[in-house]
Amino acid sequence: MAMRTLEELLEENKLDLKTMIVFRKAERTIRSIEQRVIKENKLTPTQFSVLETLYSKGRMRIQDLIDHMLATSGNMTVVIKNMERDGWIVRTCDPNDRRAFLIGLTEQGRAKIEAALPDHIKNIQQALSILEEDDKQDLIRILKNFKKMS
Repeated sequence: MAMRTLEELLEENKLDLKTMIVFRKAERTIRSIEQRVIKENKLTPTQFSVLETLYSKGRMRIQDLIDHMLATSGNMTVVIKNMERDGWIVRTCDPNDRRAFLIGLTEQGRAKIEAALPDHIKNIQQALSILEEDDKQDLIRILKNFKKMS
C-alpha cells in the first residue's frame, strides 16, 4: 500500500477540516459574546460557572461540581478557596460522607449570580437568535453525538 502524500490527505479530508474550522470560529464568537457579561460582573469564566451551577443545581460535593463543569481539580481548588474567601460560597461537611465537603452559595454569591444571569441569558438569546427553533434542536442533536466519543 502506497503512502499518501500530505496533499492527498488534505484533499481527502477537506470537508472534515472545514467543518472543524467553522465549528471553532462559531465557538470563539459565541464565547466572546458570553464573556462580556462575565467580565462586566468582575468574574472569571470559572467563577461564573461555579456560581451558575450552584444556583441551578443547589449544593454539591466538590467532585460533582468539578465533573459537572468539566474542570480540573487543581484549578477548582484555587477557585473555590478564593470564592470562599470572597464570601460567595460556603463549604460544609457532607453529612453522608464526613470526608467530603458540600459547596453552596451564600446570600452574597446568590446576589452576584442573580445580578449577572439576566444579561447572560439575554446575550445567549441574542447570539442564538440567528437560528430557527428547528435549527437549534438539530444543533443540539448533532452536538450530542460527540458524547459518544468519550
